Amino acid sequence: MKQRETATAVAGEKGGAISAKRKGKRSVWGEVRREKYLFLLALPGIIFFIVFKYIPITNLVIAFQDYSPYFGITGSPWVGFEHFSRFFSNEDFYMLLRNTLAISFLNLIFFFPAPIILSIMLNEVRNSIVKRTVQSLIYIPHFLSWVLIYGLTFLMFSQSEGLINKFMISMDQSTIDILSNPDYFWAMLTAQSIWKEVGWGTIIFLAAIAGIDPQLYEAAVMDGAGRMRRIWHITLPGMRNVIMILFILRLGTIMDTGFEQIYLMMNAAVSHVAEVFDTYVYRVGIKQGEFSYSTAVGLFKSVVGVTLVVIANKVAKKLGQDSLY
Repeated sequence: MKQRETATAVAGEKGGAISAKRKGKRSVWGEVRREKYLFLLALPGIIFFIVFKYIPITNLVIAFQDYSPYFGITGSPWVGFEHFSRFFSNEDFYMLLRNTLAISFLNLIFFFPAPIILSIMLNEVRNSIVKRTVQSLIYIPHFLSWVLIYGLTFLMFSQSEGLINKFMISMDQSTIDILSNPDYFWAMLTAQSIWKEVGWGTIIFLAAIAGIDPQLYEAAVMDGAGRMRRIWHITLPGMRNVIMILFILRLGTIMDTGFEQIYLMMNAAVSHVAEVFDTYVYRVGIKQGEFSYSTAVGLFKSVVGVTLVVIANKVAKKLGQDSLY
């Protein structure tokens, strides 16, 4: 009798588990059917990531091969970590690492806080017309291509045709060579990034500020807190979770300095401070046809980015902050 009761209980548990699984599957497909228009709206983005992000991952195997387009991935011989060893022993490695980290850290120090500061300033503007006008004006540079921004930079700072140097000449002053001076290159890139993207970056932070309970500000005013006190004790803590998540994501792109901007601004005089991993992969992989070697360089850059995200995420968890996962 006891064996029969035990067998019946086990069968009941299995049947319950199977029915729960079926219910879960039904609920998932039911959710898809209910929100079919939202999923349809997200479909182009999903296809984009599958085609341009996930499918190319399968081709990373050529970093461990002596890849030849004639033989293909399946026919190319394996060389293991030969390309990685060659890259790390190359004297260009330290130059690329220095330039990439320097540009990324300058963006992290100056560009990352800029949208936070600007969003707080916009939030303190009480005139809605002025606020919307300023927002519209600072959003515009985001929609300009880097080619156009390079053209504007050339017209402003060129030693022969730039407006600034023409003004210096009219004042009987010597011209300043900015675009061909290595000392100004990193600062110029950082300034361009701030001018182009700082307005667009305020959208997320303004949304975070809008989610703060207005009663907190009212209570702070009743307690006699000034504007700076309210910003420090209410606005910034209300933005903290968003700031932390975006900071973790920014660390993940620390090895990705942006190819187009640097490639356009680069010239022979500043190449030793302008060459980064992205431009190096293009020059070696596309121009010189070393596909396996350039893939190894790109894979190294990606692994470093993922590692930094994981470390930053764990640190955020230990500090009790919101994290990505």
